[in-house]
Amino acid sequence: MKKSILFLSVTLISYALNVGDVLPNIVLEKANGGDAQGKAWHSQTLKGKVHTLLYMDPDKREDVKLLLDALNRLSYTKKDYTTVAIINLATTWMPDAVLESKLKEKQKELKHMEYVFDKDKFFIKKWHLKDNTSNVLILNKKGKIIYKKTGIFMKNHVKNIIQLIDKTIKEKNEK
Repeated sequence: MKKSILFLSVTLISYALNVGDVLPNIVLEKANGGDAQGKAWHSQTLKGKVHTLLYMDPDKREDVKLLLDALNRLSYTKKDYTTVAIINLATTWMPDAVLESKLKEKQKELKHMEYVFDKDKFFIKKWHLKDNTSNVLILNKKGKIIYKKTGIFMKNHVKNIIQLIDKTIKEKNEK
């Protein structure tokens, strides 16, 4: 019994995403969610440019407000950089339709932001992201995780993230 529990614990830890990992391919569609247009969303779209991936509990938006504000001020083109905000709809008290509609409107004013809706904690199950909080991953052009943090973001975190994004976008040949 102890060996089974130990094996299960090691197996779960091994699937957790870490800095240096390339994101595993997944598709979010139908009952699990999708993009803001209601279409399937593929994690393979997170290659070819620098991405910030935010997996968020919408009720914890204040935890990442400083970061969201800083990301929206970035002056890069969509060819070089995008923020993908994956909204964990299963954690909020707000009705999905209301939240989706509100965020679709907001996406029009945010130049670097793409919204994706997770209706069934799909990313928690598949990528083992933390629930009821905000998870932030910075990905290089090859889809490799170069930064990972969960929870509340303070000014020093935001400054470091923006510097890392700037540096990564400017790199010609990524490792």
